[in-house]
Amino acid sequence: QVQLVESGGGLVQAGGSLRLSCLASGRTFSIYAMGWFRQAPGKEREFVASIDWRGVRTQYSESVKGRFTVSRDNAKNTVYLQMNNLKPEDTAVYYCAKSMYSSTTNIRNEYDYWGQGTQVTVSS
Repeated sequence: QVQLVESGGGLVQAGGSLRLSCLASGRTFSIYAMGWFRQAPGKEREFVASIDWRGVRTQYSESVKGRFTVSRDNAKNTVYLQMNNLKPEDTAVYYCAKSMYSSTTNIRNEYDYWGQGTQVTVSS
């Protein structure tokens, strides 16, 4: 069993930055890829970023590429999402998820454990 707990969300002005963290329980954290997704009101949950088990390869959606950075610290069982130059359209609940595989993936069904989400609100 894996539990994921996100933190770091909040209210920020457009152009600002936030850093999300996701603490994972369980000793198998380090052998799986991790991902971040987001869901805005009335919209489907969408892929944001993914990082492989070693923290070497990353994958981003086109909408956040160049602004967001995903990283991980396997010694701390934690994955991060650094979000810079935030835009109002980034407003959503952000979810951390554990992949069933070691490589990056943007496919929602390839993630088997999810956190409870953290709210990010970007004002214009």
